[in-house]
Amino acid sequence: MTDTIKVPTMAEMFAAGEKPEVLFWVGCAGSFDDRAKRITKAFVKILNKAKISFAVLGTEESCTGDPAKRAGNEFLFQMQAVTNIEVLNAYEIQKIVTACPHCFNTIKNEYPGLGGSYEVVHHTQFLKELLKEGRIAMEGGTFKGKRITFHDPCYLGRANGVYEAPRELIRKLDAELVEMKSCKQRGLCCGAGGAQMFKEPEKGNKDVNIERTEQALETTPDIIAAGCPFCNTMMTDGVKHKEREADIKVMDIAELIAAAEDL
Repeated sequence: MTDTIKVPTMAEMFAAGEKPEVLFWVGCAGSFDDRAKRITKAFVKILNKAKISFAVLGTEESCTGDPAKRAGNEFLFQMQAVTNIEVLNAYEIQKIVTACPHCFNTIKNEYPGLGGSYEVVHHTQFLKELLKEGRIAMEGGTFKGKRITFHDPCYLGRANGVYEAPRELIRKLDAELVEMKSCKQRGLCCGAGGAQMFKEPEKGNKDVNIERTEQALETTPDIIAAGCPFCNTMMTDGVKHKEREADIKVMDIAELIAAAEDL
């Protein structure tokens, strides 16, 4: 059985004289990282089931420039940002949803100063909206009674104050939400922020992702839920380091919902 998923591009819709309700910004991780591609697919399956009119930029999408900016290369960031803004404005994009908090933060907070103003939502906020509007229904069968702890991505939580959307979705799955000692406003980075994703950490006593994984394990979870492809990688690495991958899964919120919906 082939797992074909229909995803229209903006170019196709524009040529047909159509305009989607929302643009799905996939991001570099969601496009190229094998693990993150599964998050992208899960989210698209939910959008299709909810009959959302959406499109992606496809080959017209390039990196938002977040890693360049965080690593200190402002010139490269502005070049990347302006290129994307020209494409987005040409298509008259108004609303953008993304599963990556880094893309979310950059497009929402950095792009307006360069001429790109859009309504930008994280996929957990978007899924919460769909639930409220009755466009998706959630049954928690698969996860009923499972202990799930949520790791707050820095750019979703502390940088943009979004704490409740992902948690509401976990509660809707009839799961038991258990909090780590550092959560919400006092959350701890997974260790990948500030372009650290792309390099080895500096010498120290303990890697940040190991510290964070230990906090997660203290909650004795069945599942560590994430809302960011980078956090997902770092927490997965931490779980493997602790040799617990057999009994603890690391899953994105979109994957939890897609699994619960049997998509």
